[in-house]
Amino acid sequence: MATLVSQKLEAPWERRLNLPTYQIGEAAAYADVAPQTVAAWHKIEAALLKQREARSALSYYQLIEVAVVAAFRKAGVPMKNIRAARAYAQNELKSEHPFAQYSFKENAKHLYLDSQQIDVKAGTVVQTDQGGQLEWETVIGRLREFEYEKQVALRWHVAGAGLPIIIDPRISFGAPAVHGTPTWIIRGRFDAGESNSDIADDFGLKPEEVKQALKFEERVASGRAKLN
Repeated sequence: MATLVSQKLEAPWERRLNLPTYQIGEAAAYADVAPQTVAAWHKIEAALLKQREARSALSYYQLIEVAVVAAFRKAGVPMKNIRAARAYAQNELKSEHPFAQYSFKENAKHLYLDSQQIDVKAGTVVQTDQGGQLEWETVIGRLREFEYEKQVALRWHVAGAGLPIIIDPRISFGAPAVHGTPTWIIRGRFDAGESNSDIADDFGLKPEEVKQALKFEERVASGRAKLN
């Protein structure tokens, strides 16, 4: 089966995709899972980290893979299907981080890739957790939290689809941000005693967006605390 040709990394943000940036506690808080769960899931990716290295940092690619696994688990996809789909994509598509580089579809607790992403007959999908079995495409849902460009999940709606908080490696060095303003900056201003409305005015945000950023930062702080 033919694979898509990866583009040569040139822009600074592209070179950062493999750099360790996100602490385990942060990744767990972003994905809304326990830090111990993140440590356990890296069995699907041996190079991610060792369980005893609880304070190791993840790259952007690894962060997105954790997020995608978390989303599929919440959708009820069995872990064995997730492992099988990832192994298939790694072997057949030669992708080190397939969940960050391909937009998988889910249906009836199985994972698929379609003809828009890989070289198969138009109108069909590959059931990746069944060794690449071809099927005719039906209505199968994608994860709404992720937006793919240049064969990479470049925008993660980390607080949920429809909410303003985005992780994008091209913006604020990949920190969670609201319209370009990192949420940690918003939290810092709030902790310094500024009101939501003042913060909103300074950064051109809506008060509700500031509120969402603060709520998200509380979740992140809780994730960090679980490692201490």
